[in-house]
Amino acid sequence: MTAPAAPPGTDDPAARTGAGPARRAPVRDRYFDLLRAVALFRVVLYHLTGWAWLPLVFPSMGVMFALAGNLMARSLKRPPLQVVRGRLRRLLPPLWLLGAIGVTGMLLQGWGPDEDGHPGWWWLHLTFWILPLSDPPYAEGLPGIHGVLGDDWASDLAGPLWYIRAYLWYVLLSPFLLKALRALPWATVLSPIALSAALEFGYLTLPGERIPSALTDFSTFGACWILGMAHQQGVLKRLPGYVVPSVAPAIACLGLWYALTHGFEEGHDLDALPFAQCVWSFATVLLLLHVSPSWAEWPRRLRRWDRVITLLNSRAVTIYLWHNVCILAAATMWDRLWGIDVLWQHFSWLLESPWPVLAFTWVLIGGCVLCFGWMEDLAAGRGPRLWPDGPEPGRGGAGGAARRG
Repeated sequence: MTAPAAPPGTDDPAARTGAGPARRAPVRDRYFDLLRAVALFRVVLYHLTGWAWLPLVFPSMGVMFALAGNLMARSLKRPPLQVVRGRLRRLLPPLWLLGAIGVTGMLLQGWGPDEDGHPGWWWLHLTFWILPLSDPPYAEGLPGIHGVLGDDWASDLAGPLWYIRAYLWYVLLSPFLLKALRALPWATVLSPIALSAALEFGYLTLPGERIPSALTDFSTFGACWILGMAHQQGVLKRLPGYVVPSVAPAIACLGLWYALTHGFEEGHDLDALPFAQCVWSFATVLLLLHVSPSWAEWPRRLRRWDRVITLLNSRAVTIYLWHNVCILAAATMWDRLWGIDVLWQHFSWLLESPWPVLAFTWVLIGGCVLCFGWMEDLAAGRGPRLWPDGPEPGRGGAGGAARRG
């Protein structure tokens, strides 16, 4: 029986030669798993309640992009084309499943992709459901299913797809970003912020809608993605320990000041203020990566949450893609309770509360995990599992879900 190969990144002579017990490198960074789980929960809560302060407390999208950038940089120790192909293989099949179900539902309700004003080449726009380099077409204003799904459900279905589009572009550009990061670390990290400022203050204007939309997403969260790559490459560790705790709060204050002076208090949130979102997310991610304890195992007080956090990480794409529709369905069905006289007369406070709807939403998300989550396993080359809340069978380390960004 041959000795196991040394895990990537180890420098243990015994592990290399097989002479003696090999030290096993941690399969996953549980701190990153915790951040991703918190980010997903916050996204669902925010899309349900619309509370503008939630992105300030925890900028989920910046965190998720940073974690994905970190994993992408680690994977790029292998040939770039192989890594990009693997990322696309993991990302796209869950999207295709969503599109197959969603577009079929739209067509059954009478929608046609030629309704976006380009009847001569509607099929070309439809391919964005296959490779989402830009926003795919979808129906607006469709009637819902009475008592089950609210009106305009297709807009909620397509709402999260901007993230998939941005993620795809980051993946495609990562080999070049990594080369630039190694040559000019901080110029590369800060370049998306400079691009965001140029777009915000009118120094860069572009025609049309698709290119400006893609550039806005790239500039808003690009610094977070590259920060994740920089963390993996050890760029942050080369800074004196006092730099990040000293600089990051000042950067965060700049982002908060800009938000407060440009409509944040008038009902807008950070999503409506790309430059403020960019700066605030960058500062928060910088602090979170600086703190990064790199847990190989859970601290004692967090061990009880292991199964939940493992499930959220294993089905992150499925949860993100389907959560908006689950929120709409939960709210629609919950609203039916207003038709029960006893409830609205004596328990209106309960019907108005977002917390029961949140709990119901997660029940529906759990249903989507059961019905559609297996596609993530197939996309990753694993055997499908209905409820992956434990260790992955057969694959681990850099070859398993730890590579997923």
